[in-house]
Amino acid sequence: MSTEDCRIIQLPRISDARGSLSFVEGGQHIPFDIERIYYLYDIPGGAARGAHAHKALQQLIVPIAGSFEVVLDDGRSQRKFFLDRPDQGLYVCPMMWRELGNFSAGAVCMVLASRKYEESDYFREYDTFLKVAIGEK
Repeated sequence: MSTEDCRIIQLPRISDARGSLSFVEGGQHIPFDIERIYYLYDIPGGAARGAHAHKALQQLIVPIAGSFEVVLDDGRSQRKFFLDRPDQGLYVCPMMWRELGNFSAGAVCMVLASRKYEESDYFREYDTFLKVAIGEK
């Protein structure tokens, strides 16, 4: 996998005078079935999140409120994404080191995941990730 396999996905948006609604259907709007949903909030100024990679997990990262940046690294190249629209999500494929930062005040980050939590799916050390990521290509 490379950073080019990761992309912004436009989610359906229904708007009228009462406001807007967006939704996600696993296997329909995103290339995986949803097994887990979690969200980050009350993030202190200057805090960073992520700093890990997954061996098999796929994710969609959605800025439910506010904004933040996501830097993706495949071991050979990096791409930075600025997320600030709740009707768009960033698809993150497996074997992608990710770092989230520059959260605005009140930001809420929702993550849809293709698998339940499994510690064995994580790379927590960048050097270990690099050895595997570069070796797999």
